[in-house]
Order: sequence, then structure tokens, then C-alpha cells
Amino acid sequence: MTDRLVIDVALVRRLVDRQFPAYRALPIRPVELDGWDNHTFRLGDELSVRLPSAPGYREQVAKEHEWLPRLAPHLPLPIPVPVAQGEPDAEYPLPWSVYRWLPGTPLALAGAVDEPRLAEDLGLFLTALREVDARGGSLPGAHNFFRGDPPGVYRDEALAAMPAGARDLDPRLAQAIWASAEQSRWAAPPVWFHGDAAPGNLLVRDGRLSAVIDFGTSGVGDPACDLVPAWTMFDGEARAAFRDAVALDEATWARARGWALWKALITVRDTPDDLPARRTLARLAADPGA
Repeated sequence: MTDRLVIDVALVRRLVDRQFPAYRALPIRPVELDGWDNHTFRLGDELSVRLPSAPGYREQVAKEHEWLPRLAPHLPLPIPVPVAQGEPDAEYPLPWSVYRWLPGTPLALAGAVDEPRLAEDLGLFLTALREVDARGGSLPGAHNFFRGDPPGVYRDEALAAMPAGARDLDPRLAQAIWASAEQSRWAAPPVWFHGDAAPGNLLVRDGRLSAVIDFGTSGVGDPACDLVPAWTMFDGEARAAFRDAVALDEATWARARGWALWKALITVRDTPDDLPARRTLARLAADPGA
């Protein structure tokens, strides 16, 4: 995405001071691990400011403000709590958010964790999310890059990128994984999914999962996209614990492999030495399910 905005502490300070003068005395500082879709800053000790990094992410702001307070009471772990919504202005053209700060360390920065226990905690969280009443929820679309649709929405891109992943996954096996992913559809009513259960969006404390953040790609539809951590994060006992906790059928797992394959392939296509993406492809090779 080429239209990314320049967002820094000075800009956030001006936005906060203009629109929320009650927070003028609170210091602003960058977070240790920032995101791609949004930039996040600490606002004092109890709050955070989150700003979309490009116009393509603007719809996520209203979605989170509407749905996070409605989802939170039904979930076993904390999720972000919206406090206020900032408005576009002459200096920053998009809506933005103030949230309660959630304590914890992003899994991507954490030290040792109990991986099977964390995998089970994540699986149970996603299962609880799936069980929340989905009526009126956001259907797949540009706001979440079509998470919740069948993986076939990215068929052409995935097939074209298969040669790029050949160092770690034989293209013939990749084609078989993809073919299996396209053989089914989610036949039940749409359910809630997170859409990006990645290490940067999972907070841990004392080695355990303590909160789940960044619901920008959430929505209602096919939950297969939420099973991707089975190959992006987990091995062995941890993968088995995650699989047991989410308790979904083999067809959904096949579609999930398609989602994991697509994302890893386009990543190595653009960044051939991306180690996490290459590990995902290696895990898919070892556990093809096709």
C-alpha cells in the first residue's frame, strides 16, 4: 500500500490536544512493537492512541468502536476497550481511536511461554468468540481484506506465488493443499472470527495468554482464517492443543491451510528471506493434510 501516512508523536500530540484537551497533561510515547495497519502510542499509563496508517484501514475504526464493547462480555480474556473516537481533520484525514491500555507483553517480544497452554488458551478464546451472536456483524469485504470468505478469493494470487515458495514447499504439494482448501465452504451460519491471531496481537503475562488485541480484520463468516496459527506459531504438542481447543471439522482445517499457504506465499514472493513465512511453508510441508 503506497498511500501510508506519516504518523509520529508530534502529530499525535497535536491531535489529542485539539480534540481531547482533558488529556493534554498525559505524555505520549511510541509502543515497543507497532503494527502495520495502525500505529499505536501510549497516552499516559492507562490509555493508548491508535491511528490507521493508510486510508484502506479507515473502516476498521467504526467497526471496533461498535463491536468491541458488545463482544467483550462474552470472551474469556480482555480485549481492547474503546474510550473515544477521534475525527479526521486538516492534518490527519482519517478517524482514530483512544483505548484503555491493556497490560501485557506482545507474544512476539515475550520470553519463554508454556506453548501448549498458550495454544489451548488461544483456541478456547477463538471458540468463545465464534459462539457470540453474529447477527448484524461485519461480513467479509475490503474492511478486513476478505477474511471470512473462502480462501479461493485469493486463488490467482496464491497460484502465481507458488514458485516463490519452492525452497520450502514443493509447488506440487502446494497445489494439492490449495485444491483441498477449495473443495468445501462453511455451511453453517456466519460466526465471529478475529482474522489476525498473530504474535503481535496476543499479549502474555507470566507465560500465559492474557489479552487479545487488534480486531481490525474481524468479522462474521467462515472461521477458517482463525486456524492459521496452527502453522504460523505452533508445532507438535502445542499445535495439537490448539486443534483440540478450536474443535472444528477437517474441511475447515483444509480451508485454513489454504489461508496459511496464501499469506506465506505472498510474503516470500515479496520478501524471499522472511523467516516466519518460510517456517510456515515448512510446517505446511510437514503437515499438508492434502
